[in-house]
Amino acid sequence: MDVDPHPIPRCFGDGDPLYERYHDEEWGVPVHDEHALYERIALEGFQSGLAWITVLRKREAFRTAFAGFDPLVVADYDEHDVERLLGDAGIIRHRGKIEATIANARALVALHEAGRTLDEVLWSFAPAAGTRTRPVTWQGVPAVTPESTALAKELRRLGFRFVGPTTAYAAMQACGLVDDHLASCPAVRVAAP
Repeated sequence: MDVDPHPIPRCFGDGDPLYERYHDEEWGVPVHDEHALYERIALEGFQSGLAWITVLRKREAFRTAFAGFDPLVVADYDEHDVERLLGDAGIIRHRGKIEATIANARALVALHEAGRTLDEVLWSFAPAAGTRTRPVTWQGVPAVTPESTALAKELRRLGFRFVGPTTAYAAMQACGLVDDHLASCPAVRVAAP
């Protein structure tokens, strides 16, 4: 007989193996890899206005469509690629989001050419340790914070698109700058005294 390793309900994702894996292994876990950060920002942009599970189920198709989120490749996409992507039923076919993903690859390449990294930019907006209280309910999880507002402003200044304060905060959660697992969630790891 299989024993559920999470007898306490997760704060989200229970019942869907894909969602459970994302919850347990990715959400709130620090990310520093440039491709992975670019992917998270792109996917959070595509998620805007939709349920995250919709994007998660299309993630592999997104990876294929956007060359594994290699910014050097995606930065060279042109209008023909936009049209090709608009015809790809495996992804979310939204012209503005597709064009933003390409523009963001170009912004990331320019950032690298200037000697900077997306890792450096994103993590400079992480809230100071110990300044946040772990949420008890979803009502305690903000959609926007001063840090996400400042991050969105900086990303836009650097040429990134489709990164408002709400999308920036979702990326901060996805990349582990903040850990908003609810206090009752089994993913919360209590530090030993």
